Amino acid sequence: MTATEFAARVRRRETVIGYWVALDNPIGTERIARSGYDYVALDAQHGLIGYSGLLHGLLAIDASGSAVGLVRVEANNPTPIGKALDAGAAGVIVPLINTADEAAAAVAACRYPPAGIRSYGPMRSALRIGPDPGEANDAVLVFGMIETTEGLANVEAIAATAGLDGLYIGPSDLALAVGGSSPADPSITHAFDAALVRVRDACDANGIVAGIHSATGDIAAKRLAAGFTFVSIASDLIHLEMSARSHLATAKGTL
Repeated sequence: MTATEFAARVRRRETVIGYWVALDNPIGTERIARSGYDYVALDAQHGLIGYSGLLHGLLAIDASGSAVGLVRVEANNPTPIGKALDAGAAGVIVPLINTADEAAAAVAACRYPPAGIRSYGPMRSALRIGPDPGEANDAVLVFGMIETTEGLANVEAIAATAGLDGLYIGPSDLALAVGGSSPADPSITHAFDAALVRVRDACDANGIVAGIHSATGDIAAKRLAAGFTFVSIASDLIHLEMSARSHLATAKGTL
């Protein structure tokens, strides 16, 4: 799938399901990308991936021939955003968006002039996204993360930002933002669910994509049923540990 085709699917708000990668492990990333996910997101904020790993991870995703590579950048700053796009990312997920002005800045960093401020140095991305600036502007997706008290309070204005393709909920931080003592705090279930509805409704009102991170496939299915169309399942590091523990427990159980 090309970046342009993927962007069109996302903007039509068709269901897309992705996987989250935190490890600098291109071979593993390639195998995940071949397993049927629509996209694979590389985590450059909390993941263990440097720029070389980011580039090799995107190459591995492209080698799958089906999934599209996205990057959760480290900050809402033109430099990491531009570097991720230059490496060939089909879009970015930008963390900690608190205001409409911050969302507009993220959009501008993803677009070449006159639509934005992205510096023209397409590097590897020229092989598959563009190289014509207008084509790249049309193909590249930009999501703003809603994960703070301020971001939730301003979500309706953020969702109305011109050029923003969607909002992406970081559930762990959002749980803390609505008063949780931890992401798993059961006392904030009602407030957390209300926050999800508020973000989804803001997206619906502005015709943009409602996205969310999910810890398991069961949770992902629940979010899809609730109207989210861009859902990630995470992550390689967590699943590696879970699988290792499960197999160990099974082996010990036979002793």
